[in-house]
Amino acid sequence: MKGFSSLLLHLFLLCTVLASCRQSIPAQYAQADVLPKLYPDYADVTVPVNIAPLCFEVFNQADAALTRFSAAGEELLCSGLKVRPDVETWHRLLAVARGGEVSVEVFLKKDGRWTRMKPFAISVSPDSIDPWLCYRLIAPSYVSYEQLTINQRCLENFTEQVIADNMLCSNESGGQCINCHSFQQGNPDRMQLHARHAHGGTLIAYDGVLQKLLMQHDSLLSAPVYPAWHPSMPLIAYSCNKTLQGFHTSDINKIEVFDAQSSLVLYDVQKHEVSTIERLPDEMATFPTWSPDGNSLYYCSAHFAYQSDSIDLEELSLRTKELHYAIFRRPFHPATRSFGPREQVVPLPADGDSLAPDFSSTLPRISPDGRWLLYTQGSYGSFHIWHRDADLWLSDLTTGHSRPLAECNSPQAESYHAWSSNGRWIVFSSRRHDGVFTRPYFAHIDADGNASKPFELPQADPDLHLQLLKSYNVPELMRRPVTITPQQFAAKLKEQGTTITYQR
Repeated sequence: MKGFSSLLLHLFLLCTVLASCRQSIPAQYAQADVLPKLYPDYADVTVPVNIAPLCFEVFNQADAALTRFSAAGEELLCSGLKVRPDVETWHRLLAVARGGEVSVEVFLKKDGRWTRMKPFAISVSPDSIDPWLCYRLIAPSYVSYEQLTINQRCLENFTEQVIADNMLCSNESGGQCINCHSFQQGNPDRMQLHARHAHGGTLIAYDGVLQKLLMQHDSLLSAPVYPAWHPSMPLIAYSCNKTLQGFHTSDINKIEVFDAQSSLVLYDVQKHEVSTIERLPDEMATFPTWSPDGNSLYYCSAHFAYQSDSIDLEELSLRTKELHYAIFRRPFHPATRSFGPREQVVPLPADGDSLAPDFSSTLPRISPDGRWLLYTQGSYGSFHIWHRDADLWLSDLTTGHSRPLAECNSPQAESYHAWSSNGRWIVFSSRRHDGVFTRPYFAHIDADGNASKPFELPQADPDLHLQLLKSYNVPELMRRPVTITPQQFAAKLKEQGTTITYQR
């Protein structure tokens, strides 16, 4: 009897789906001259040809809704205030609209009458995007951070998987925090992540071998923190940071994260050796990144001279807004694994002299063709995710001209960002929706450095980001998914680990 009931339920659901598929555009309707109220806002965005369906919710007051997606004689109909196109049908529609547009019409029924809202278009770029996105899901506060995971999401559909689960190694006697996931050229077989506190160490996966490294050394300021894989060599540039945090009582930016000291080091994955790249008096270097050819290392550095005889944390906290970071570059010689003298690239120095900025530029990222430098700029400091004035900026490395990427910026913080492997897309973190939670946004970058209107990471349920009480941290694009399981990562973290050596 139970099996018969299940069969009836299945048939009822099937009939419901078939009935919805037979929906047709109403024969009579009024025409409105305003766009429908949608979340997420996908009106007039540009998307990759391989992106998952842009599901959205209609927030207009209505008793019923019908949405038509059409392109090149093909159409897709969705009924209901939650618009959820079928994945396979959506991709067929994008294929015929490649290089063109998908027209979107929303029909709303209120008090027995239909109204057609102002149509909008979704441009379909022939440029695809790397099919996987990796990020950390974390509560947006410092009160509770242990219940976090590093996840991966397929951008072509809605598949989401946990890569590393912080709670697998946390216990009553000692907590843990996993962070700073990074990949060599989007290759999931060459990745690293850190674990702090209980079972602390650095996990590095390299061509099938997973190792735990204990990277503390007396010759380093701290264990290496922010990673940057060399494009082709088994090398990772890191910054070593003595990081502090503070809390404002009256400033609009409630949380402050800053460095008391920092330097740059180079780690050899195969030899387990670390060496110093830069450690200069009164200079705080951080956030390294490589040029695509591997012949230059970019990073940001702030000049800060303590007035006290030694590091004074109270002085630093009072003078935090004097921390102004500029972006520098050092040539790298692969044959000798040595670095040349540093030169400032943002802001562009005048007459060869160092130009002290009255703003702060951080998180440099170079486009795969080597032309564009994408970075975050704020009024001060380096941890711009907590600064509402933080915006994305783009610099043309062939001319030195920099401009705010106004097409992508908002009144809230724009912070971490990354390029796609073909250089036509960027993903970045933004708090534009509510000022609290970071969500990933994507934008197309054309050959002249112009950005399209950003669109939010699509979800199967458009309500998800309105209810998810976690932030997306450090979005990184990947060519394939990570195959190491959370249990394998946790088991490796519980091992003793391998110590490193320091090469002077």
